[in-house]
Amino acid sequence: MELVKVGASALNQTPLDWHGNKANILKAIAEAKNQEIQVLCLPELCITGYGCEDAFYSPDVFKLSLEILEDIVDQTSDIVACVGLPIWLNNKIYNSACVIANRQILGFVCKQHLPNYGLFYEDRWFHRWKPGQTSEISIKGIKYPVGDLVFNFDNIRIGLEICEDAWVANRPATRHFDKGVDIILNPSASPFGFHKFKIREQLVTDASRAFSCAYVYTNLLGNESGRLIFDGDAMVCSGGDVLASSQRFSYADFTLTSAIIDIGKNKIEQAKIKSSLPPDLKLIQSNFELTFSEIPNTSFAEMEAFESGGSLKEEEFSRSVSLALFDYLRKSRSFGFTISLSGGADSCACTALCGLMVRLGDESIGFEAFKDKLSYIPEVKNTKTIEELTEKLILTIYQGTENSSDDTLNSAKNLAESIGAQFMKININGLVDSYSHLIEDQIGRKLSWATDDLPMQNIQARVRAPGVWMLANLHNHLLLATSNRSEVAVGYCTMDGDTAGSISPIAGIDKDWLRTWLIWLEKTGCEVKGKHIKIEGLKYVNALQPTAELRPKDNKQTDEKDLMPYKVLNHIEQLAIRDKKSPVECFRNLEKFYENQYSREDLYSWTNRFFKLWSRNQWKRERYAPGFHLDTHNLDSRSWTRFPILSGGYVFELEKLKEHYEGKSGGGKRRIGF
Repeated sequence: MELVKVGASALNQTPLDWHGNKANILKAIAEAKNQEIQVLCLPELCITGYGCEDAFYSPDVFKLSLEILEDIVDQTSDIVACVGLPIWLNNKIYNSACVIANRQILGFVCKQHLPNYGLFYEDRWFHRWKPGQTSEISIKGIKYPVGDLVFNFDNIRIGLEICEDAWVANRPATRHFDKGVDIILNPSASPFGFHKFKIREQLVTDASRAFSCAYVYTNLLGNESGRLIFDGDAMVCSGGDVLASSQRFSYADFTLTSAIIDIGKNKIEQAKIKSSLPPDLKLIQSNFELTFSEIPNTSFAEMEAFESGGSLKEEEFSRSVSLALFDYLRKSRSFGFTISLSGGADSCACTALCGLMVRLGDESIGFEAFKDKLSYIPEVKNTKTIEELTEKLILTIYQGTENSSDDTLNSAKNLAESIGAQFMKININGLVDSYSHLIEDQIGRKLSWATDDLPMQNIQARVRAPGVWMLANLHNHLLLATSNRSEVAVGYCTMDGDTAGSISPIAGIDKDWLRTWLIWLEKTGCEVKGKHIKIEGLKYVNALQPTAELRPKDNKQTDEKDLMPYKVLNHIEQLAIRDKKSPVECFRNLEKFYENQYSREDLYSWTNRFFKLWSRNQWKRERYAPGFHLDTHNLDSRSWTRFPILSGGYVFELEKLKEHYEGKSGGGKRRIGF
């Protein structure tokens, strides 16, 4: 039997944090050696961090990467390690992984397929390595092989695919199979998306079966650079079976997943499949011994409890955003979160996520370790309970006007109390009146709801910003913006009002689903330490109809009355923005989908309104605080959906929509104003 113990380590790295990144890498290597792991795969670009953006162009980044690599090499006695870093070769930058064996660099494998779609932008910085090509790089006078390499350890062969390399048809693994590769390592930086871990698992298991090999996959962990969340998904598969799978959404600096693989068994399976040996077979030789001396017991790592339940998206949302908030907090060296808690769904969701952050962190690494990661915050050190810690980290304030209701006040107060957050309450009527009177004196007339509806709504939202910013500054807190994805799409927000903030945690999730998540969190709850943690204080907001509460109470203002039903808004967004359909195509789709729910007149009006609001409000999307990437598509103008700030505004397209609508409504006899 040829047994090898392999490991995959997920790391919580930070771009250009040379000391922190090296420390995490060395801790992972030390633990792997402690567990007698022989081959360890570390994530893509783990030395520099994945999200360095245009800093990759700096020659100093390359030089410092090699300095850190040298320190890592010194700690790799008795182990093979794969470490990701950028390299410069012939004035070109490559995304590479260095393979080290027993304190000796064997070579650098370069990424062949670069994602350049959606939130990915790798073609901006890196060059694609051509399959089958090799070269050399000189480091301190020593030359090392670079390129499309396979490493040979006394008849055990190791090849690499770097992240995107495994997601394309012409993947390196097809050539590795012809070279008799036994183990494929995949260092990745694959951002979180709902249910994406299932796709990764299928990808890895299928590869291990199709290529008759062991496949070791690892990923980054946590909020690395601001927008992207990495779930720390890591696994070991062999012959189509999952041997080990990691814990996801850990609050630790690193996780380590290991399994023992039977190389001999896979060799037999390779022998059954007819394939010709490539004529240019070149292997990088190493004398390091890989076979395992004993036959220890190994078992499949079971799926985490929350992933076997029926509310996976709710659990993933809770855990991904909570972890992202935690990393954003500590990496920005902030002391906590301040939230303008209106009592509505959006601000309540942000507050609940902050409360979950503390409880999920405690579940993941324990109370003392969680506190230790926040030890730079003076007030955290002496806390003894989850409740005490929550109070120090989360500050909420309700800023009411004469248009605010007792219902939203009770909602805000009860939620803050139920999670243990600080709660403050002020009335801003005087501030609103002061601004209104100042402007009235200058324009020579009184403001009224009949003539000045939008300015009178917006001033209330904007007046809330200075006070809550002052609180955030006083406490060195991050101010959370509370706009959701549905509002982002149509600009249903007040710039410098409810959009004020350092980070916008729910900007990637639509309002319709967010409301179902709030009900789930109240009634079912997030699974923590074997029991469900419910936030019962959400029952007040869950009983309310979403409203901005900016018009007089007798107006009975609601968000959906101002806009359209949220489920329809989200549907149009998918059709128009994700699927790039025209207004006429969107309308036809809605007619069929909602023919028994909404009138044709309403569907036409809503389609027309969406396209107008989308194009008119691109400037708002450009100014939103950074949000988290959560789905396979988002509206962030700086990472996914690019749209001109100035455009034709769909005028021509909406004329065609009108013609289509009226043509089916009686030859123009039925007209809708818009």
